[in-house]
Amino acid sequence: MSARVLVVDDDQEICELLEEYLTKQGYVVNTVNDGEQMKLHLEQNGFPDLILLDVMLPGEDGFSLCQAVRRTSSTPIIMLTAVSDDTDQIIGLEIGADDYLAKPFNPRHLNARIKAVLRRVNVAKEEPTNSLTAKSIRFGDWCLDTLSHRITHQETQQSHDLSGSDFSLLMLFLKRPNQILDRDTISFATRGRESLPFERGIDVQLSRLRQRLGDSAKYPHYIKTMRGNGYLLAVPVSYE
Repeated sequence: MSARVLVVDDDQEICELLEEYLTKQGYVVNTVNDGEQMKLHLEQNGFPDLILLDVMLPGEDGFSLCQAVRRTSSTPIIMLTAVSDDTDQIIGLEIGADDYLAKPFNPRHLNARIKAVLRRVNVAKEEPTNSLTAKSIRFGDWCLDTLSHRITHQETQQSHDLSGSDFSLLMLFLKRPNQILDRDTISFATRGRESLPFERGIDVQLSRLRQRLGDSAKYPHYIKTMRGNGYLLAVPVSYE
């Protein structure tokens, strides 16, 4: 079945070009021009397989819309950002976007990013490991519900819902406790592609997950930085 893509951009010409190009690539494409149209489309049609979300929109901006989606769905989101603004890219990843692409972009480059994100989602769904078939996974003081993508602290009962990329990152660590994971391995698991030179997205995502776990980068209890090698989950893991 063809993947459904929702394009959210106030530039009608970009919407038309993306709809034409992505339709030729085999996707089912819908386009809307602002947040209100996006919300109405989601209400009437449900969540698509992937959302292409422009940051600069009239009315409610892309950041706010991304946060709204994340409150109810782990649908992959690729943010479309200003060409020279690293801040937009970092904020997008911090609030739960799965990837970002700076304008102007080559449509083939965009298609490669879409395929990579969808491939990562499909691999997560199909991988027949005990960590994915378990309903819940305990690690340290936390328990992950693999169905709702929610983590709950066992003592305080504090809970957090994880975005799709955050869930993929945590699952990667839970499947390989006490193993060092390099940046390319992490990027493949969360974005479906290798990490790019000087890319800060992985650092942002690791920092966000550490915050969810109440962890400290300076004195980490859960995710430790192995200088020059990668990162390691340093607590026991059990599947239920």
